[in-house]
Amino acid sequence: MEISPPCTGLSGISSQGRGWTAVSFVGWRLSGLAISAFTFTAITCFTRGLDLRKEREDVLCPANCPLWQFHVYGNGVYASLSSICGAAIHSGVITTSGGPVRVQSLPGEENYPAVYAKGIQSQALTRWASSFSLSRVKSVALAAAGQPVSTARPSTGKRPKKPLEKKTGNKDCKADIAFLIDGSFNIGQRRFNLQKNLVGKISVMLGIGAEGPHVGVIQASEHPKIEFYLKNFTTAKDVLFAIKEIGFRGGNSNTGKALKFTAQRFFSMDNGARKGIPKIIIVFLDGWPSDDLEEAGIVAREFGINVFIVSVAKPTPEELGMVQDIGFVDKAVCRNNGFFSYQIPTWFGTTKYVKPLAQKLCTHEQMLCSKTCYNSINIAFLIDGSSSVGDSNFALMLEFISNVAKAFEISDIGSRIAAVQFTYDQRSEFIFSDYTTKEKVLTAIRNIRYMSGGTATGEAISFTNKNVFEPVKNGPNKNFLVILTDGQSYDDVRGPAAAAHKAGITVFSIGIAWAPLDDLKAMASEPRDTHTFFTREFTGLEQIVTDVTRGICRDFLDSNQ
Repeated sequence: MEISPPCTGLSGISSQGRGWTAVSFVGWRLSGLAISAFTFTAITCFTRGLDLRKEREDVLCPANCPLWQFHVYGNGVYASLSSICGAAIHSGVITTSGGPVRVQSLPGEENYPAVYAKGIQSQALTRWASSFSLSRVKSVALAAAGQPVSTARPSTGKRPKKPLEKKTGNKDCKADIAFLIDGSFNIGQRRFNLQKNLVGKISVMLGIGAEGPHVGVIQASEHPKIEFYLKNFTTAKDVLFAIKEIGFRGGNSNTGKALKFTAQRFFSMDNGARKGIPKIIIVFLDGWPSDDLEEAGIVAREFGINVFIVSVAKPTPEELGMVQDIGFVDKAVCRNNGFFSYQIPTWFGTTKYVKPLAQKLCTHEQMLCSKTCYNSINIAFLIDGSSSVGDSNFALMLEFISNVAKAFEISDIGSRIAAVQFTYDQRSEFIFSDYTTKEKVLTAIRNIRYMSGGTATGEAISFTNKNVFEPVKNGPNKNFLVILTDGQSYDDVRGPAAAAHKAGITVFSIGIAWAPLDDLKAMASEPRDTHTFFTREFTGLEQIVTDVTRGICRDFLDSNQ
């Protein structure tokens, strides 16, 4: 005999958090002498897969969710930022009447398809870090619509424990984001409020939380004002309240001034910025700026900040004469490739732009301006061109240099490469400012011609310090010197190497064949053992490419601690 009396047992209730409410319905089913229990977590229409923390979880979708508001990515297997209930309806596991659903966490995938099914149009997505699939929960007499039916757990007289509210946030979108909003007379009070609504909706869509994205707001007007910092709020509810309380300032739209101010002062550790997390400024601009954005964009890029421009109600042809620089967007954004700029025709009806904007902010592989060891260093190669090397071995050294250089993102605002060849004399093959693309650097390396002669490594280090590193000593990149030599130097290497260390240059020394270990260690930075390499044959250089690259990245990370 099977008994399912119509009563509801609540195992715990928490306050409503980011898109879900932790209410568990516990049912007891009696069949003969066997008793089994089933537990469901009641969720909202908009709870996403990434909001759940268990690998497999049974949830309860409510009835009458609005289909047009669902955000669903994929078909069958869904990206974890998809609405669970929307995906369940899309896949046919439940109907709009709601009901229980089993959610199974899966690894991330590529190329989630866009498919129309059951009244829901899912969206395509290139890549996401995690996924989920859905299935029906078997043999459950629990209705989601109206009054849930279950059997209450026998009362113990104790009040149920209140589970902890989950506030970790969207770990797939871990970023520090500054919303730079327009508070000028251009936008006015009414559109200013619409702008705040848009920023609030984007914040909710991002999935703010302690281990997810953090946001802050700066208002641009006559003078920039920080409304709140990254560290102030880590839940969507608190952020929404803080945005609602922001007052309209008025004045000129000095967006360039505000952007430069934000880049220089907002992303400090004291203000809540996190190490190793992409830094983003999303600039909202009504019409056009009243000052110059180009210098501010350069400063932001130098600080490793990804700048997005969202321009609303672009200038009419009659108004273009009032714009200082009609190319202000391209000069301010991280890269002029279309990804970092977004055009919205009006402040009215902006809801449809929330999802694509949030998706851009969560696409970390596109954050080309983030500072990493790959895009924020200068590497000079000091190459032994003495007669003991020979043509064929010299070619192997150039191949090694090319393979190391290929690992880095070389550009005008990224990493730079230089090369100096030495015998008794020194020849600057190319310096950091000569080539700003990887292709040109690799071509220049291939074109280096073997000198042949004696070996004066100490003088070569001094030459490189003065002529290659001195011009960039105040630049934003960290400086590295990689020395390749196959023999004993005829001059002192310790003094010049110490001067390089004192100038902030990290030195890696690579010895081949007859290079004395004492000299190699004397030239290398501390700890010397991890900055010194040796191979008996020139063919062995190929095996240490990865070790040198990783060593450079390790030092870069250590220097930013």
